[in-house]
Amino acid sequence: MGGPHQLDPEALGDHIDRLYRAAWSLCGSREDAEDLVQETFAKVLARPRLLHSDDDLGYLLRVLRNTFFSKLRTAGRRPSEVALPDDFDALEDRKSPNPQRHVETAELYAAVSALPPDFRDAVIAVDVVGLSYAEAGRALRVREATVTTRLFRARRRLAQELKVD
Repeated sequence: MGGPHQLDPEALGDHIDRLYRAAWSLCGSREDAEDLVQETFAKVLARPRLLHSDDDLGYLLRVLRNTFFSKLRTAGRRPSEVALPDDFDALEDRKSPNPQRHVETAELYAAVSALPPDFRDAVIAVDVVGLSYAEAGRALRVREATVTTRLFRARRRLAQELKVD
């Protein structure tokens, strides 16, 4: 591990895909995930950040998670949104080559976002962002064995929820 270093704003783009997938897992919706990643970048770029480890992605994931929970607390103090009527026709995602896969992906992200926070964080770190168990343990500040246990239980819940064999 090197000494303290400043987070390079130019390198943030290298992590956008992983942060977006993590945000989608937290939020359960693509639109909210995009907003969350933008808010995370805005917070990180607002002032210089001095990191004490070489784990830029782990730091960004913690900022993303903290931003998400701050938004939840703020939203809990405001009136809830009104749902769209049942006869509302949603637009088809033309970028998606397979509409069924798009629906399955949306269901999976919604199921991940409904997991208890410890389980959700483990799934996001390993299965969505692609961190190793050791990297996930460092990012979540838990032992690697704890990540393994949480991941097993989270995957089992997801399989039951989605009725996957």
